[in-house]
Amino acid sequence: MRELTDEITVGHSLLPAKPAPEGVSIPGRHVAEIARHPDGRLAVITWSSPKIDPGLLHPALHVVATDGTVTDLGATPADAGSPVWWGDEVCYLALTPPHLQGGNAVFDQRHRNLTEGMPACPVDLVQDDGAAPVLIVATGLDTEFRRLDGTFLAHVRGSHLPPRYRDLDGIAWGTRERLQYRAEDGLELDGLLVLPVGQADGPFPLVTIVHGGPYDRWTDDLQLHWVPSAQWLAHQGIAAFLPNPRGGQGRGHEFAAAVAGKVGREEWHDIEAGIDLLVERGVADPDRLGIAGWSHGGFMAAWAPTRTDRFKVALVGAGISDWPRLIATGEWGAFEAALGDSPEHSPLTYADRIRTEMLIVHGAEDTNVPVEQAVLLHDAVKHSELVVYPGEGHSLRGREHRLDLLNRARRLFAKL
Repeated sequence: MRELTDEITVGHSLLPAKPAPEGVSIPGRHVAEIARHPDGRLAVITWSSPKIDPGLLHPALHVVATDGTVTDLGATPADAGSPVWWGDEVCYLALTPPHLQGGNAVFDQRHRNLTEGMPACPVDLVQDDGAAPVLIVATGLDTEFRRLDGTFLAHVRGSHLPPRYRDLDGIAWGTRERLQYRAEDGLELDGLLVLPVGQADGPFPLVTIVHGGPYDRWTDDLQLHWVPSAQWLAHQGIAAFLPNPRGGQGRGHEFAAAVAGKVGREEWHDIEAGIDLLVERGVADPDRLGIAGWSHGGFMAAWAPTRTDRFKVALVGAGISDWPRLIATGEWGAFEAALGDSPEHSPLTYADRIRTEMLIVHGAEDTNVPVEQAVLLHDAVKHSELVVYPGEGHSLRGREHRLDLLNRARRLFAKL
């Protein structure tokens, strides 16, 4: 089990854990997060256990007075966090009941949903002493800053080169295009297209990169990172499609909850609809398609070749091949069960259909998605290649391992 100061994973997307506070104790509970009122009172969120599962499933809210008196404000919805003070009231983020995969909402200290019906997704709450807390909101490909009292502060679109990349000034990058399209049932979707560097006219080889989570999203930013990324592919003459299918973040609770109990179904059709659009537009060469993803995206990269033979190659990173086994052995059992709890959702069940050349990569010490998921898939797909990185967890930390992955991906997608 990871310590709270490590990077933890929510669903299957990577978020930094907040350190456990020092010097605060609630009998029989594990203290997870605190917020300090200007007068010294503390709002405290606790877990039932230090372990992620079941700890995140049974959080509670408390107020600690300056004299140490504890007032219990009761159980909260699952995965409560980001407590803030708003005057004398406490607010926090938690998952929207009743689904564990329904995305975040903001609740007050009486556990009432303050963002019900919002067509976007709260991401974080920031306390501002003397004013309404600032709410960070995922909305489509962009991010907004609002106050809880309704005041709009800012709308942020992605920038071409974030400050941390300023030492890369002067390097040419693939052009990004924001996509708006509809699923086969008419649902409005968005995504990102990154074209090869210096090229505008297709058709191009196309790699679809599926995000993790599934409660996550692609945003309109540079797309340069260690997981085989759009800009890495753009420098190889390959276009990249980054879809935001249902189940993800940025379009509200119903959109996020749409995959609960039926993972891989409508979200796959959402992804395929985007690929079809790019083929129809002449951007993608239908005979030169690949797919890649990490974590939940790795699941989709394994699942897609069981649905179609259109992909020539697939990169499955830290992906799920057997949902029942993951529920039994992973550290997020209840969360996984809310997505898919039977073999019908598992790529392993349909492994005999897979004709796509497949590279499977995994961290040997992954506790979120144990490495046996990769081994099972590799054993079932005899023509696959398996690479296990020693000492690595759910995300790769070692520079040599990241470089190795990027180079393996380059060789794999050069076959398109």
